[in-house]
Amino acid sequence: MKNTIISVGLMAILTASLFSCKNETDQTVAKAGIGMVEKIPQLLDRNEKIQYGKEWETVQNIYGRERKTLMGDPNAKEPWLNLAELFIQEARVTGEHPHYYPAALQCLEALLAQSFDPKNIKDTDLKFRALSAKAGVELSQHEFAKALTTGEEALKLNPYNSGIYGVLTDANVEMGNYAKAVEMADKMVSIKPDLRSYSRVSYLREIHGDVPGAIEALTMAVEAGAPGADNTSWAMVTLGNLYLEYGKLEEAEKVFLTALEARPDYPFALEGLAAVEIERKNYKIAEQHLEKAKAIIPEVGFYENLAVIYKATGRDAEYKRTIDEVIEMMNDDATHGHNMDLEFANVYHELFNDPDMAMTFALKEYTARPDNIDVNGVLATIYAAKGDQKKAEEHRVKALRTGSKKPELLALNN
Repeated sequence: MKNTIISVGLMAILTASLFSCKNETDQTVAKAGIGMVEKIPQLLDRNEKIQYGKEWETVQNIYGRERKTLMGDPNAKEPWLNLAELFIQEARVTGEHPHYYPAALQCLEALLAQSFDPKNIKDTDLKFRALSAKAGVELSQHEFAKALTTGEEALKLNPYNSGIYGVLTDANVEMGNYAKAVEMADKMVSIKPDLRSYSRVSYLREIHGDVPGAIEALTMAVEAGAPGADNTSWAMVTLGNLYLEYGKLEEAEKVFLTALEARPDYPFALEGLAAVEIERKNYKIAEQHLEKAKAIIPEVGFYENLAVIYKATGRDAEYKRTIDEVIEMMNDDATHGHNMDLEFANVYHELFNDPDMAMTFALKEYTARPDNIDVNGVLATIYAAKGDQKKAEEHRVKALRTGSKKPELLALNN
């Protein structure tokens, strides 16, 4: 730092000026702090069933600490990132996506709007983490092209972090760039073989038709996670759903029950058990699981499965009420920045039996990512329902181009 020499006369002027405007300065800082606090998104209360011992207490303490820091220093950077990461986690735990994903983006934009010194290692790391988190939120909101761009920007700042390769794996999968996704996943697992990287390997193996390999990798992911942690429970439920997808009901049930032992009342494990019972046509038991799950968090998938039960059991009034709730919840998500086009296509096709409306949404998604196999699979089923076999076959070929053995895709050949 350069030394500065101030004359006695100038020092006297500065001192007098400092005392004369001290109150005004204090008020300005105070106002800035208050204004900053008003911009900090709210932490919503958790249902007591998903407070999980000390976990909720820890979340509240982190929120309070970072909020207090910003009150004292509105230009602090790291608190904005910590809050964003907290909100991202809360979105998954609580299902309050319409609140928490925009909240996370708001915090990240407040951070990224500040200046960063490219020669400062800490500044570079903060910007990298902020961009990585932003890309993750964009993925969660199904803004896949944006996530790919943001992730590539982050990669330029740090090509040695495994997490950014996970983001780029996911973004490339969703955009239908499967060869690039494999490249990114290989890079990720070579840097850090852990729950997150094994999960990506599992998904890519499944996409390419290696179901036993997908199960093996996802089992490794579960074993690599901390018992009872949210990401471990999420991986367990994903493993259960993988078994369920390929008709292994007993294996799926065992995994869901194990997840509930580690994390009681985990709503996604309850949903998994419900799905098993729906396959067995034990609708009463399935309904009980779903009612318990939806009383904990407002996840749209719970309502969709309840609608399936109501339809199967001839409860028309409850069916209509529930699908109306599904549309309302999906519209709420869409209003808060979540691209729901493919979800709308599925709901209108499967629940409303309205292939024309389903086609409208599916084509919008196809315009955004024409190479994605799931998007092509949905289009193939809708064209088949409309009696357009030529177009159905066109998208059927695209949907099966990676060698996927997903039953719903293979059924398109019949």
